Amino acid sequence: MARRPTIKDIARRAGVSESAVSFALNGRPGVSDDTRARIRRVAEELGWQPNSAARALSGERSGAVGLVLARPAHTLGVESFFLQLVSGIQEVLSADRTALLFQVVEDIDAECAVYRRWWAERRVDGVLVVDARTSDPRPELLARLGLPAVMIGGHAAPAGAVSSVRADDARAMAEVLAYLHGLGHRRITHIAGLPGFAHTARRVASLRAEAGRLGLPAGQVRSVPTDYSDAEGAAATRRVLAEPEPPTALVYDNDVMAVAGSAVAAELGIPVPGRLSVVAWDDSALCRVTHPRLTALVRDTAGFGRLAAEELLAVIAGAPPRDRESEQPRLEPRESTAPPPAAY
Repeated sequence: MARRPTIKDIARRAGVSESAVSFALNGRPGVSDDTRARIRRVAEELGWQPNSAARALSGERSGAVGLVLARPAHTLGVESFFLQLVSGIQEVLSADRTALLFQVVEDIDAECAVYRRWWAERRVDGVLVVDARTSDPRPELLARLGLPAVMIGGHAAPAGAVSSVRADDARAMAEVLAYLHGLGHRRITHIAGLPGFAHTARRVASLRAEAGRLGLPAGQVRSVPTDYSDAEGAAATRRVLAEPEPPTALVYDNDVMAVAGSAVAAELGIPVPGRLSVVAWDDSALCRVTHPRLTALVRDTAGFGRLAAEELLAVIAGAPPRDRESEQPRLEPRESTAPPPAAY
């Protein structure tokens, strides 16, 4: 295996001392412009890159930021939200020549342990934190460590603890419910994500509040938790559609569950939207190629990732923590929603 080129190799090829190479590559005075240019040209020819670990130990940036997911691994491969989010994050980091260090762990305690280890080892300059909890130890830990961080999705930590970027889930859910109510739906079930997640709690609370405001009967509008997977989305759909008074509209917390739920309805002989209306949170290609095409909340998820990455780089550079709100999701009605039949 070929070894990595070193400063000694560059010095030998350029015919200069190792200290001259160090001065040239670190932008320090002590060498002429011609020598600096020659050293940098040789370094490029040899494929030399600075050692991030050594730079971190000397107090410089490591050139990497971290992202840890404490979710069941099987739920990640089918959810387009994270792919779009990471694509936006990577777009900003690539332009800054910053690497993204990614890890999946089993729970939030393991996630906190990763943050402690990364910061102690100077592996990252900051972290992007997802899936904010209603009771979340991470903002306080990150603030105590002094590890620059951005909570994606907001958080309930004291103001000034860590930065956050978020979308207005409550207003988006209110828009969905008002739309379905306007079509005439009175029995509406929200197939929700993981309980304990802050955005799940915001959506559930908004659903209840909006149902009360609209005067919908108690028990006719509710939320059913899942793990975001297609399997649990399908299972939850099967259960609620088998009830004596099944819902006439289902709101799913992601596109994968919405598609799985539509398939269950077709299997049971329940036409969409003839007897059942379906709405998906976070639009994707799945929603647009499914027949009928699914009504969905549309937002720029990649742009959400770009906003989070830009905010983290600003915090790393010394900006104070702050809360930023992304573009508001908008509801795009398609063929999967219609007024319920008169008999329902």
